[in-house]
Amino acid sequence: MTILSVAPAGLPVRTVYGGEVRLLILEQLNNMLQSIKITDLGMYEAADWLSHLLELMPVSGRIEHHCLFGAPWRLELDPSEAGEIPYHIVLAGTALVDDPKGGPPLRLSAGDILILPRGAAHSLHDGSGTRPSPMRQRFGSAVPIDENEGDGERLDMLCGRFLLSPIHERLVRTYFPERFVARSEASRQDAPATGTREQLASLVDLMRVESAEENLGGHAMLNGLSTALFTLTMRLASETAAAPAGLLALAGNPRLAPALSALFRRPEREWTLPDLAALCGMSRATFVRHFQQRLGRSATDLLTDIRMTVAARQLSRSNASSGAIAEAVGYQSEAAFQRAFKKHVGATPAKFRRAASPETGRRP
Repeated sequence: MTILSVAPAGLPVRTVYGGEVRLLILEQLNNMLQSIKITDLGMYEAADWLSHLLELMPVSGRIEHHCLFGAPWRLELDPSEAGEIPYHIVLAGTALVDDPKGGPPLRLSAGDILILPRGAAHSLHDGSGTRPSPMRQRFGSAVPIDENEGDGERLDMLCGRFLLSPIHERLVRTYFPERFVARSEASRQDAPATGTREQLASLVDLMRVESAEENLGGHAMLNGLSTALFTLTMRLASETAAAPAGLLALAGNPRLAPALSALFRRPEREWTLPDLAALCGMSRATFVRHFQQRLGRSATDLLTDIRMTVAARQLSRSNASSGAIAEAVGYQSEAAFQRAFKKHVGATPAKFRRAASPETGRRP
């Protein structure tokens, strides 16, 4: 489990749900967007691995529930479908998350964001151990509201999912942690302030405001904000010294980040371990050791997974021949590409394309 920290945006008013707060947050978000404009395309191409990842596997967000509970309460959530990443944002109050391995529960406080990239089943509760009060649902203009009759400590929480194509399932579940949390300032200790934390805090503030008011287009607004939430949370995770294992830990290492960016930027290139090591200013042996320690997989494994994801995307979206796609993802032999694709995906390129065809009415 990895804990990240989100510092507040420092807004003068944070508890009033009204036009003044909404305008202040929108102004700050506008400043945030201005600050992250791409001014050097060459630097972007070389270093922005996260944008390359999101171009490869576009992610959208969907708000599903606004929970307003009084203790005692409990949520038992089943495993998610392929291509779904559940998340929970605590806006007020506290919640406990059970450890699936039997360890002590994880405590969430106001502003905390729990993300489960692998879609595992999970339980959240108030920690009292008391039988939970019955729940009921009513429909707000922005999102369904779940309530109960508990009269104990209050919880205000948004629940939703990040959505991506099932063809990207392997990439997410192999290279992202089972779960991680972005924590608010109230619960952080010595985490340094960063622009990303402030941006994320501003985003959560705006989601709080939108969920509390009945604004025209509120549901669409919340879904759009939850899409941005994924990118900012991934960015924050890659900036922290305690980044989760996998891609985020790899990106958080300045010495290894050049190799990660190169693999996402040019997967069709015939990369060798000496090439990648040279990009990182390391010997081949040192590079292999550090890459494996951070990612949990080899650079060759990651390159193959990226190539197969690109190939699956092209097979489902274009009429290019199998041979052309093989060449586009770095295979000189179409037969070698077909063997690798079947081993990776479980189907030949032709069978995968037929399943992805609009005529079948479904996508893999």
